[in-house]
Amino acid sequence: MELVSVAALSSNRVIGNDGELPWPSIPADKEQYRARISESPIILGRVTFESMLDDLPGTEQIVLSRTEKTFSVPTAHHAGTVAEAIEYGEHLGSETIYVIGGGKIYELFQPYVDQMVLSRVHGEYEGDSYYPEWDASDWEILTKTEYDRFTLEEWQRK
Repeated sequence: MELVSVAALSSNRVIGNDGELPWPSIPADKEQYRARISESPIILGRVTFESMLDDLPGTEQIVLSRTEKTFSVPTAHHAGTVAEAIEYGEHLGSETIYVIGGGKIYELFQPYVDQMVLSRVHGEYEGDSYYPEWDASDWEILTKTEYDRFTLEEWQRK
């Protein structure tokens, strides 16, 4: 099983501001993001899960939470720790599980992810949530594709 972190971040690593994207919608990014994760399980934090309830991505959601233990969505499963989330993901038997945020979740899973798929939104934005820094010497970039307003980068851990 591979863990893949998927995120959209500005050049100053901002991923969110008060629970929202800090930049105007980028339809091409949303489309590639949804297509990528739609047929796989995802790992996300409770706040991110709650913000997506009207349009949940992924086939199953592994929700990392210290407080909520059950969810009204039948495809949502609780994990209290990173280890529990990974163990449950392995139990599902999927080749790939996507880590989709928020900021603290990306930080907790950064040591465990095998790949990163990053939409690098052009420009700097104000925000209160950031994608974690990583040591570039531990990673190699596999692809870099230019789009209007963002660059899609795919990274593999060495």
